[in-house]
Amino acid sequence: MSPRPATTLASLAERHGLELRGDGTLVIEGVCALLPGQAGRIGFCADPKLRKQLADTRAAAVIVAARDAASVHGNALISPHPAIAFARIAREFDRAEEFVVGHHPAATIDATAVIGEACGIGPGAVIEAGAVIGAGSYVGPNCIVRRGAVIGVGSRLEANVYVGPDCVLGARARLLPGAVIGGRGFGLVPSPAGWIEVPQLGRVVIGDDVEIGANTTIDRGALDDTVIEDGVKLDNQIQIAHNCRIGTGTAIAACTGVAGSTTIGRNCMIGGASVIGGHIQIADNVMVFGYAMVTKSITAPGQYGSGIPAQPAREWRREVARIRRLSRVDERLAAIEQLLNMTPATGEGQGEQDDV
Repeated sequence: MSPRPATTLASLAERHGLELRGDGTLVIEGVCALLPGQAGRIGFCADPKLRKQLADTRAAAVIVAARDAASVHGNALISPHPAIAFARIAREFDRAEEFVVGHHPAATIDATAVIGEACGIGPGAVIEAGAVIGAGSYVGPNCIVRRGAVIGVGSRLEANVYVGPDCVLGARARLLPGAVIGGRGFGLVPSPAGWIEVPQLGRVVIGDDVEIGANTTIDRGALDDTVIEDGVKLDNQIQIAHNCRIGTGTAIAACTGVAGSTTIGRNCMIGGASVIGGHIQIADNVMVFGYAMVTKSITAPGQYGSGIPAQPAREWRREVARIRRLSRVDERLAAIEQLLNMTPATGEGQGEQDDV
């Protein structure tokens, strides 16, 4: 690979629209943590609580908000959002996504497949008939792109990714190792002779700028498509069942399962190891805490949680014991309310209680 040109602090400021303070000719070789910091690299401070670390950092430059600029004794880039600026600058130094343009001799590419310009196809990759790979995309080792599938421009499929027949990935998709897009949905009908498979005839349609984590699976639809809208971020080991729809900008953490025909709105955040039932609707701008169990629709934005957080074992046992006694407590309460001629819904009978 050809060496990349030197990156100066001034060039970073210009590309990312940041205010430069200090030596613009300083060459930046990479990024680093604020402490201890590294010579020739740039760090950032987004939390005012870490402001005192600015005096001790060894970083050649730092990215800070205007409120913290006075605490910087060296070179700085000023940004209203230091963490965002740092993330964008850090990407310039990430060489993990670089690839060699061309087709590896061990790749199998059907003659009717369309491969865009400046693509890289790794060893063992299989691209079937009628598949389309957008320009500037990378298909890594042992990936399989089935017949008629479409991969958008600038996308990246890491090793062992499977994309099913006729599935569609938008531009700049990023699929980590082992992701399965368009596998058979779990459609079965019981019969006297046993389970009968229901053909899964839909596709998976994925929008632009979607990231799908390692070993995450998205099933194709039974009749209609499973849809993942623009900007969705899916962590590792997530199961999205057939005919689900995930709204724009939603992020779902690892080990979450979403049952079939469920719609999750836009800009939602779903915590790890959550379980979301089938045929329900979740509104836009909903945050679901980790380890939640969602069994009915959520119709209003806000924060929702379930599950019992970790606690000392003795306290946990006591809490579980109380939960197990709730049915008996409820029965006793109902008996008392009946004795006092009260109705739980309205509290009628309170006068009789005062008279007792």
